[in-house]
Parts: sequence; C-alpha cells; structure tokens
Amino acid sequence: MGLIASVIEKTGIPTVCLSLLREAAVKVKPPRCLFVPFSHGYPLGKPNQPELQHRVLAAALDLLKAQGSEPILQEFNPH
Repeated sequence: MGLIASVIEKTGIPTVCLSLLREAAVKVKPPRCLFVPFSHGYPLGKPNQPELQHRVLAAALDLLKAQGSEPILQEFNPH
C-alpha cells in the first residue's frame, strides 16, 4: 500500500495509509501513515463502535494537512 501511495502522490494526489504493522510502515515509508493499534483485519477498530471509527478517520484525514519531504508516521491513540 505504501509503495502505491508514493506513486499516487507523485501525480499530485495526497494519500494517507492506515497501518496495523508499525514495522512495515517504517520500512515502506509511505508519504503519510496512521498507525492504528488494533487487531488484524480491523483497521478502524472493532465493529459497532462508530465513535471510535470516526475518530480514526478524522485522525487519518488530518494527516492530509501535513506537508514535507519526509514520510509522516503518526500513532493513533484510542483513549
């Protein structure tokens, strides 16, 4: 996903990735990535938790405001 994001960014379209594996995100270095500490298969948290899911999406979309030449990896705090 991070490699594809880099190619898309070069066309002028900003991207944000969600990552369940911090080590993978650090290695791939997508332009903007939100590390989420949830179980595999649940990048937005468990089902039927819309408040939490909205917070994850808002945090991911906030990363679109970030500019710079270095990859941005931010950790989501579910609390």
